[in-house]
Amino acid sequence: MRILLAHNNYTVQGGAEVFYHEVARVLRAEGHQVAMFSAAEPGLEAPEAGYFPEAADYRSGGVLTRVRHLPGLIYNRDAKAAMARLIADFRPDVVHAFAVYVRLTPAILEAAQEAGVPVVLSCNDYKHLCANYKLFHNGRICEECKGGHFHRALVNRCCHGSLAYSAASMAEAYVHERLNIWRKNVSCFLFASRFMARKTEEFWGEGKVQIDFLRNPFDAEKYHVAPNVGSYLLYFGRLIDEKGVQVLLAAAALAPDVPVVIVGDGPDLDKTIAAAATLDNVRVVGPAWGDDLAGWLSGARAVVVPSLWHENFPYVILQAFAAAKPVIGSQRGGIPELVDAGPHGWTYEATDAAALAALLTDVVALPDDQIAAMGEAVQTYVATEFTDAAIYARLLEIYERVVQ
Repeated sequence: MRILLAHNNYTVQGGAEVFYHEVARVLRAEGHQVAMFSAAEPGLEAPEAGYFPEAADYRSGGVLTRVRHLPGLIYNRDAKAAMARLIADFRPDVVHAFAVYVRLTPAILEAAQEAGVPVVLSCNDYKHLCANYKLFHNGRICEECKGGHFHRALVNRCCHGSLAYSAASMAEAYVHERLNIWRKNVSCFLFASRFMARKTEEFWGEGKVQIDFLRNPFDAEKYHVAPNVGSYLLYFGRLIDEKGVQVLLAAAALAPDVPVVIVGDGPDLDKTIAAAATLDNVRVVGPAWGDDLAGWLSGARAVVVPSLWHENFPYVILQAFAAAKPVIGSQRGGIPELVDAGPHGWTYEATDAAALAALLTDVVALPDDQIAAMGEAVQTYVATEFTDAAIYARLLEIYERVVQ
């Protein structure tokens, strides 16, 4: 089978790009021919780079420049034409798309539909439902766009807090809804979490589109850390409001005897450092990767995932499990689906700092052998449930069904 994978970015910038390349790796290992399609990047060396279209940059330049670029971020005609050329040359049986909005835009899905090639779309965020893709803004969950009321994005300035960016996202959502561009051109929508699938049916209506489930590939061996019952509770990840670090800090203030370590970077780094400076039990170490991050994971007793937005399928949880660490997670999005799948940790209401503080205190007080047993359980879970063989079996089943 010949599969064409499409995603905005070829260079790995986060979990979405890891997903894109891991699917390619798994398929190639099973003997399938795979082509990649992304937006052009300077100096990029990729076999299909000659097909990669330019993408408009709406975030830079003056007002007139942004207005001129607006049509391209809503419907990239050059990307559609480039996709059509690659489809004609590669002749795929299936197109598997990931995040394609703003850069490639869903115009490329029309190119596949016009060529008679079925499309499966992996949804890792809520862009198909929400103008700002998170169902979250200004510190709170938001579903005001439900029913096609995308003008709420402009009213709330929910896209980066910017009037211009929110107006562009509003226009994008209205055009895509008018064209019915997602539902018309996608044969099957794929979700890693059942929460996101349910939310899609809430917005669009039950049974309106074909839905299936595909967990994100994860190389547990790559992130394996030797089991060790540590002393502190660890947060690692991006420091930005929707990740809920401010709730963790509030909980740490209520549990002054619990040591907390925060590893990460992002727009809220300085604010996080300033808040932690008033707490004797909190240490902020900044970003850490590779062996440095593995060291922090090894010394942790458990990992805290305090997200305020509806996370889909957080890689940080899988990485914590691979390091034999149970997780304290908020009851948002797909987080409980992983934490509640076994003796994997504990959940709490996302905005309840007191409840989180109580959990932090309880976990520190638990016997070491109980923490060790949970660490063994989560490490076994991630090593057996997220194998290449399991991912490939699901991919093949989904692809064969949409082709038939």
